[in-house]
Amino acid sequence: MQFHHRAVPIVLAAVLIDSIGFGVILPVLPKLIVTLSHTSLDDAARIGGWMLVAFAVAQFVAGPILGSLGDSVGRRPVLLASMAAFATDYLLMAAAPTITWLFVGRVVAGIAGAVYGPANAVLADVTPPEKRGATFGMMGAAFGIGFILGPAIGGLLASLGPRAPFIAAAALAGLNALWILFLLPETMAPERRRPFRLRDAHVFAAFRPLFEAGNAKPLLLAAFLWQLAHMVYPATWAFFGEIALGWNEQMIGASLAASGICMALVQSFVTGRAIAAWGEERTVVLGMLAGGLAFLCYCFARETWMVFAIIPFAAFQGLAFPSINALLSRMTDPSRQGALQGGMAALGSVALILGPLLLSQALAFGSERGFRGGNFAVAAVLALSALLLIEWKVVPRVQQAPAE
Repeated sequence: MQFHHRAVPIVLAAVLIDSIGFGVILPVLPKLIVTLSHTSLDDAARIGGWMLVAFAVAQFVAGPILGSLGDSVGRRPVLLASMAAFATDYLLMAAAPTITWLFVGRVVAGIAGAVYGPANAVLADVTPPEKRGATFGMMGAAFGIGFILGPAIGGLLASLGPRAPFIAAAALAGLNALWILFLLPETMAPERRRPFRLRDAHVFAAFRPLFEAGNAKPLLLAAFLWQLAHMVYPATWAFFGEIALGWNEQMIGASLAASGICMALVQSFVTGRAIAAWGEERTVVLGMLAGGLAFLCYCFARETWMVFAIIPFAAFQGLAFPSINALLSRMTDPSRQGALQGGMAALGSVALILGPLLLSQALAFGSERGFRGGNFAVAAVLALSALLLIEWKVVPRVQQAPAE
């Protein structure tokens, strides 16, 4: 692949490593939490949920701050500091003697992981406006590839011990920091920089455009419920695999990699064709229907082959969110498109905070009472609620829009 600017592959590598670092620890996290907290796997699922909440809160707060710093001091120092922090943090978690240190590590990872604003800013700095969509698409691809590779690498390295994946992630982040230090040029021109003001670097202003997006409130609520349901994967999949199926780290990594590959294929080859054939509103319905049915099937899956049979079908849930974004874009004034996407990102952060709490507790609560699919039962209810909102409130309004 050829890139139009030498900064592009370096930034994509930073996002790729961020995504790998998030996924690489998922297969070993249950065992490491059990070891450090001296508790049962059910209680470890609860602790894992709180740990992901700590990560999300840190990222929720740090994202606007890092973005504003990038506008003030330049993109390169922010990206370099984030990658150096990542390397240090993963070494800290590899040596963590207590569960408290593991929590500290997740908070630092959340802060360092809020690099998407500065990374996207680099791409915008070096890309003509008419080509930014394709370039930002490469950013999404880098994140997706990282989520496929991370769990797979973590599962393979788990045979060396539950701390080995953290050491590997630290080495990758350290190499990327060196690459940024020696090769990444500064893309923020001095005359375009603005002073950093902490009082302006907050997330709450990002919600304002969500409620100014015309008649988008039902769709926004449906999007939030859908994002909340989708948190069942990062928050509970590894724990569900051990509790319901008796999986080891390698099988958890293999299942996550299989899911990532299927999702990537659907988003690459099906989503665009589906929207062209049926429109955004019907494609949202199809995606949410596939996701909701997959959640219900996972509730009762007790054999490994059942899960791997569900995974390809579940991948069609990937039709939903791109279609939601397209619908919101049509409902919003062209001058507020960027603000709307910023608000949607903030909404996703809220889901990342609340989802792990709700879903990990549902898994532990159900498991203690003999039902090992409580997490997916709650996710199915959330997905069904989102689907009903789309079907009753959004589809009729969109279909009537041309006549209004």
